[in-house]
Amino acid sequence: MSETGTSTVHARYPDHLRQQVDDYLEGLWFSVPDAREAEEARGTEGLVEAMRYSLLAKGKRIRPVLALSTAEALGCDPADLMPSAAAIELIHTYSLIHDDLPAMADDDLRRGVPTCHVVYGEDVAILAGDALFAEAMRLVCEEQGGGPAVQVGILRELSRATGVAGMVGGQYLDLKGAGAGGPDALAAMHALKTGRLMAVSVHIALVLAPPPPEQEAIYRAFAREVGLLFQIVDDILDVAGSEAEMGKAVGADERMGKVTYTSLHGMDRARALAAESHGRAMDLLHQLPGPVDDLAAIADTAFARQS
Repeated sequence: MSETGTSTVHARYPDHLRQQVDDYLEGLWFSVPDAREAEEARGTEGLVEAMRYSLLAKGKRIRPVLALSTAEALGCDPADLMPSAAAIELIHTYSLIHDDLPAMADDDLRRGVPTCHVVYGEDVAILAGDALFAEAMRLVCEEQGGGPAVQVGILRELSRATGVAGMVGGQYLDLKGAGAGGPDALAAMHALKTGRLMAVSVHIALVLAPPPPEQEAIYRAFAREVGLLFQIVDDILDVAGSEAEMGKAVGADERMGKVTYTSLHGMDRARALAAESHGRAMDLLHQLPGPVDDLAAIADTAFARQS
């Protein structure tokens, strides 16, 4: 156990859940059961290769692990939510592929390997991202248990988290420099760009196993806090991290003139804000029944991570 800022970090990330996610993703080849459709799709193997290249690049899988840990805390077998948890990782990977494109952040390195467009070209990278999003939707529809009401509920959460009032809208605001409007504008922009996809990892578990309303409110508050924490630390690492630790280029935000938590508040205040957010997240977890150790470990990892 170690102390960072005003928060205690336990560093016990649920690697058993990460391994389950990795194993599930490894088995995704995006094939279809209909023989005629499969025959018509011959020749798309290169697209699937590009999709799997980015999807299977190693990472902590924080979003799907967060989903499975929430299901666990709610008394479910994490495996019952795996298709939808994996769908979030597909969506996250699509967003990274598109974010790395020359028209966006123009990054050549991601998760320690060359980015998708560097390896396969911009045209294929765009299509790989598009296909990953579509396959995420199909995964929920075809593989998620719980019946139509659960499937539709999860699809609704995913679409809200990724659309105009979610990740894509946040990316647009970032491109247009909305964060320069001050602390509130920066927080609002990141609530969409980063926070929504992090929070939906918790929300989909609430669809599968709805808790009492007062507990649901706490889970949702925790989800929002973890999204905020993740973004503040990401901004810190873009200044203080190293390429070897991050698996991608650092200093990109400064080069592009973006407003971040560090540029707006300074490094010391940004670290203090991260510690405060981590503390609020842990306080919320203490109000919940059930096994929340893995959720606490994710908040700890988001706070203390170096990559």
